[in-house]
Amino acid sequence: MRPFNRHLTAALAALLTLVFSGPALAFDLDSDQPITVSANSARLDDTKGVATYSGDVILTQGKTRLTAERVVLYRNTEGLNRIEASGTPAHYTQPSRDGEGETDARALNITWSATDRQLTFEREAVIEQNGNLFRGDLIHYDTVRRVVTAEGGQDTGSGTGRVEMVIQPRSTRQGSDGSTESQ
Repeated sequence: MRPFNRHLTAALAALLTLVFSGPALAFDLDSDQPITVSANSARLDDTKGVATYSGDVILTQGKTRLTAERVVLYRNTEGLNRIEASGTPAHYTQPSRDGEGETDARALNITWSATDRQLTFEREAVIEQNGNLFRGDLIHYDTVRRVVTAEGGQDTGSGTGRVEMVIQPRSTRQGSDGSTESQ
């Protein structure tokens, strides 16, 4: 592997570790904390196990928060198994595990699947943490294996249509001669 590719691979791994350093970057059904939903209106179809919330929806569990224009919760015999959120954009925030900042993600559609243990951000997806940025048209995060896959979209003229990342440099320290060096 060429040195540039090794450095790029290491930088991408570091970014993804930073961006996805939350406990599982998703709602935790094993948590003692309840999931709370508030909205302007709600419709529950108990037969189908579907609850639809509309208008300024806020879904929280502890410090994890999802805001959207519309959220649909799906339940099966085992309990909550899917959350679908849509907005312009929908927002997902969660504090990082180490307490240094938070993950701020947004997309026009956000889906969490308990069955697949996957969080999906679709259309205009952006994930930020501590100045690092990950952008694509479709971003999947496997919360068990901690694997991220991303796809670009069509170039519509307002963006490149490609997956983009911005990785902040490591903090610098001042040397005894006044120069700076990376940590």
